[in-house]
Amino acid sequence: MNLTTVGKIAKAVLYEGYMLYPYRPSSVKNQQRWNFGVLCPQSYSDAQNGTEAWTMQTECLVEGGPVTTLEVQVRFLQLVARSIGELSAPLTELGADVPEFRAVARLEVAGRTYQPWQEAVERDVMVPVGNVAALVQTPLLQPFAFPAGKQFEGLQEGQGPVTGIILRRQSAIQGMVEVKSERVSEDLYKVSVGIRNLTHFNAAPQASREDALLVSLVSTHTVLGVHDGRFVSLLAPPEQVSEMAASCKNVGTWPVLVGEEGARDTVLSSPIILYDYPQIAPESAGDLFDGTEIDEILSLRIMTLTDEEKREMSQSDERARQMLERTETLPAEQLMKLHGMLRQLRPAEEKAS
Repeated sequence: MNLTTVGKIAKAVLYEGYMLYPYRPSSVKNQQRWNFGVLCPQSYSDAQNGTEAWTMQTECLVEGGPVTTLEVQVRFLQLVARSIGELSAPLTELGADVPEFRAVARLEVAGRTYQPWQEAVERDVMVPVGNVAALVQTPLLQPFAFPAGKQFEGLQEGQGPVTGIILRRQSAIQGMVEVKSERVSEDLYKVSVGIRNLTHFNAAPQASREDALLVSLVSTHTVLGVHDGRFVSLLAPPEQVSEMAASCKNVGTWPVLVGEEGARDTVLSSPIILYDYPQIAPESAGDLFDGTEIDEILSLRIMTLTDEEKREMSQSDERARQMLERTETLPAEQLMKLHGMLRQLRPAEEKAS
């Protein structure tokens, strides 16, 4: 599996929609985030009559034989709820336990405004390498689990007493990845990867999507690699296997070839529609959390934000702060590179005389 080649594309998919322009928590766009590749617990999906998915399925074709092996990596974000609290009484120092506090919507300490937010941590699930032929008889089942966690830090004016805290909580989640294959001709296999969110969740009538998101897999996608074999493009399959390619059932995801043009050893199955061999433009200076947008437009828009808007953006999230800092220090020559790039020239077709 060529993770170096697929890395930038997979990261762009992972953070697509993480935070949208104007990159402030108060903006309407960022009031309901996390819209790509979300797998919620089954109980919540059932309560929503299936409008919220709890499973994802990738199917693709592999040309191979007895020694062909398959690697599978599932990647997603797990949300972390960030709460802001004002202490009931100032403390000279914090102990090991969370002090008594009152949750607030905003808290200003040392000239900075703190507010609740949803952060995210990256999760990877690696499935053991499997022989494609053996997977016909014995599917691979890979359970995964990530425990609940809680962290807090104090907020204080200089060396003064601690007057507030940032509390970060993440819920326990668990799920299953199933990898199997079906032999459809002498040297052709249909490979299937299923992902299920098996987290227990009480989907009571009052349970909201925000509650369910804290126990969901977000921006879920799958990277598949093959050794001693080749994937078949589902977008442009050879004519002799076109019907078989059309029979592949992909639920909530779209598998495409990634890597150098013509390579067929790695597939990215993405919740965002892509073409074979997608690329991040080399002129891009870094993440903007909107890989389908134009870097120049977003960069210029960030530069036009007011000082107060930039202040809110920088204080909302560490990733947003880094993006603002990078954009404001972007050299003029780098910005000019974003204006346009001619990739190749082709001779104009001669008109028939």
